[in-house]
Amino acid sequence: MVTTGQPSPATRTDLSTPAVDPDGIVTGALADLAPASGWSRPVLLDADLLILVTHGHGSAELDFRALPCRPGTLLRARPGQVLRCLGPQLDATVVRWGPATLRGLDVDPDAVPAYRQLAGEDEDAVISEVTQLAVDADRHAGMPAAAALLRHQLAVLLLRLSLLPGGEERATPRAETETFRRMCREVERGYRHTRRVEDYAAQLGCSVRTLTRACLAVTGRSAKQVIDERVALQASRLLAATDEPIARIGRRLGFPEPTNFGRFFTREVGVSPGAFRAAREQPLPVRMVRPRPPADSPAPAGRA
Repeated sequence: MVTTGQPSPATRTDLSTPAVDPDGIVTGALADLAPASGWSRPVLLDADLLILVTHGHGSAELDFRALPCRPGTLLRARPGQVLRCLGPQLDATVVRWGPATLRGLDVDPDAVPAYRQLAGEDEDAVISEVTQLAVDADRHAGMPAAAALLRHQLAVLLLRLSLLPGGEERATPRAETETFRRMCREVERGYRHTRRVEDYAAQLGCSVRTLTRACLAVTGRSAKQVIDERVALQASRLLAATDEPIARIGRRLGFPEPTNFGRFFTREVGVSPGAFRAAREQPLPVRMVRPRPPADSPAPAGRA
């Protein structure tokens, strides 16, 4: 789903058509995510997605991370991320849902890794469930019972994916982990307004030292680095996927002066905002310095 619109509920359709119900479930093809033919540059997503590659070989760029794709590759993308898929005849089934779709169901979509390569019985089971969901979305479009059916099918699919073996190792729950997650939630709400660790510590009722210790324990980076990386990631998304003027992007992220924004971005990403935007229509250069993923999002399986 791209920022050009939202799809209609409970039907297989073009994923960039206007919405009737933003919390419906929609299935579609990979090409439906691009606003024009091909993927000349990344697109900014505005819905939760599961993408199951069904044909071809290529790569997906999810928040500036290049991920190899072949049949059985599964991507979990979130609203606000940027996506581009590259490869001749690369195709996939896409499942899209809105923020309230799973409300009341005991399932955590964020327990699904951002990237997995399925194989064997796991691949067969996931393909079967995605296929059935797509068939039912098309067959029962407009029927009152369809929404409940699709919600439960999606919940089962997400639960199955979260239970698959061989994914990312999860740290044992501890005080630092919970503090880190609470900070990430506050940063997500406030990074456009402040990058001061002191402000987040005050909001959470703890000390700067506590936040720094939590961030170091979970990510190996300081609290200040985690905050700045989130701002740099958002700047990168807007530079790559929109035509908004660079100075305006800087102002939206708390930099009234373009020069300050330019220095910040160059320090965090390794290139100037203008150079980053100029390269957005090219596949990711192997040596290009890219912003890290959000601190609270899972890394691809097998990666640090």
